Amino acid sequence: MTISTTDIREKEQLISGSEAIAIACAMADVDVITAYPIRPYDTVMQFVSKLIADGTLSCEYIIAESEHSQFEIVKHASAVGARVFTGSSGVGWFYAFEALAVTCGLRLPMVAMVGNRALDDPGAFGTEHNDALAVRDLGWMLRWVDTAEEAMDAAFMAWRVAEDPRIYLPCAISTDGAFLTHSQQIVQMPSQEQVDEFLPPYDRGDFVLHPDNPITIAPQVNEDWLIEIRRQTDAAMRRARDVIIEAQDDMNRIFNREEEDPFIEEYMTEDADVVLVGMGTLSLPLKVTVRRLREQGKKVGFVRVKWFRPFPAPELQVALSKFKAIGIIDRDYSLGAPQNGGVLYTEIRSALYDVTPRPPMIGFICGLGGREVTVDSSTEMFDKTFEVAETGHAEEPLLWIGVRS
Repeated sequence: MTISTTDIREKEQLISGSEAIAIACAMADVDVITAYPIRPYDTVMQFVSKLIADGTLSCEYIIAESEHSQFEIVKHASAVGARVFTGSSGVGWFYAFEALAVTCGLRLPMVAMVGNRALDDPGAFGTEHNDALAVRDLGWMLRWVDTAEEAMDAAFMAWRVAEDPRIYLPCAISTDGAFLTHSQQIVQMPSQEQVDEFLPPYDRGDFVLHPDNPITIAPQVNEDWLIEIRRQTDAAMRRARDVIIEAQDDMNRIFNREEEDPFIEEYMTEDADVVLVGMGTLSLPLKVTVRRLREQGKKVGFVRVKWFRPFPAPELQVALSKFKAIGIIDRDYSLGAPQNGGVLYTEIRSALYDVTPRPPMIGFICGLGGREVTVDSSTEMFDKTFEVAETGHAEEPLLWIGVRS
């Protein structure tokens, strides 16, 4: 299937993150896509449907009767050699959890979009990261994006890395609900020729499920063999770092992108005294705040984590050890965790344990349920982080920001 050059490529497009990923499905020639409506992920379904109706995308497009079936269908399609895509949000993602868990152990390179939203109950359609983070320990690669263009690139990257024979692990692209799934931005579109050069066809080789290739998929093993299988999945996740670096180098060259580091983004950190760290679309208000505080003479910066799995511990150890203090912003919660911190806070605290010098840090829970992370709240977090820099420690290691009394 080839997309007409006059339709969706080789030009600037004003599109949402959901539209960007739908177009990526067409340009990647995805074979099987499943859908079941749940906000805010369902915008991808709508744009995929439009591309099919327009004749731009040709694929098996299956409307399932539930999220569980949705993920089961693409799981099996991947086993027989089909390039697949699906997605969900919030409790819909959780309803598919059985399929999400086994996909890793089966070593199937499913690519999914998570339209991050708050879990029920009480529910909200706005952004929280706990839905996608629920699979962080199972073998899913997890990528957070902050713009529509990055969402498109991340989709191509997800198929490229997940389908690499050295990896064969599923990958989730986390897109903040409403802030990215529904908001439009300018995207510099790659050409079909560039996508074809970057993304080779999916080939399972000797691992394809086919009557002419008698192999076992989804075996039940006895207690004496399970640990070896888990170790093989662990080895694949460890190899993912090098494969991501290779793929990012190729994307920069082929797509004319300028991503210096595939794992983290540093913004105005060169001479910063303190920085805030976060994931996803909170980068927009944080960057605005950094520029405003810089105008006031305050040396601040921002570090954005792109890949959460594999976790960029080496990059963060180098980047964060040079600051007088760091603040970690979680758009999630991990109730009862050490220091009562969020998931990202706890991971970064662990990653910096062996670093010398180890900067003091403070954690923030902010922007849950779609609450805006504003310049005012960002300034408050910078002020609290400066206090930690002055005293060398945080009296309260974790603060909830913007909570009404």
